[in-house]
Amino acid sequence: MNPLLLDIPLELETERLILRAPLLTGDGEVVNQAIKDSFTELKEWLSLFQQLPTVEETDILLRDAHINFLKRESFRFLIFDKSDKDLIGTASLHGIDWSLPKCEIGYWINTKYSGNGYMTEAVKELVNLGLNHLECKRIEIRCDSTNFKSRFIPEKLGFMLEGILRNEDLSADGSKLTDTCIYSKIN
Repeated sequence: MNPLLLDIPLELETERLILRAPLLTGDGEVVNQAIKDSFTELKEWLSLFQQLPTVEETDILLRDAHINFLKRESFRFLIFDKSDKDLIGTASLHGIDWSLPKCEIGYWINTKYSGNGYMTEAVKELVNLGLNHLECKRIEIRCDSTNFKSRFIPEKLGFMLEGILRNEDLSADGSKLTDTCIYSKIN
């Protein structure tokens, strides 16, 4: 089946969260503020955030994410708290290979919401989407071996650590070689 014909929900719901595709005017401002709130932490792990983006640049990123969602190339979701509608972070299914199918999950959280299990809850819902709705045979989570907060999520969700690739990538700022953990869950 052609993936363009797949019916992918634009919104997912968990006990405490709403995960929604970025498609509303104003999403760029909200996401940009979360990036500002968490810039020090994001800069340490994500090459995308080595400089603080403008609201316009964030809007472009989100519009590209929406286009990729429609093209079935990746599925980014904004994560909101159900009770107060605050943006908690973003998570996505990306690196999709429809021939298997398989994908990778990536995520970042607004620092002020870290440590409450929100991202674990959101990633669990994306795993469900990937394995049960998209019928993925494999889902990966890759992260820097020293990013222990990020590593905790796949470990808590029962992913298997397949290995640590030594000197596999550059740090987010490009200054040194880093090791990458590869976690997987298979269907």
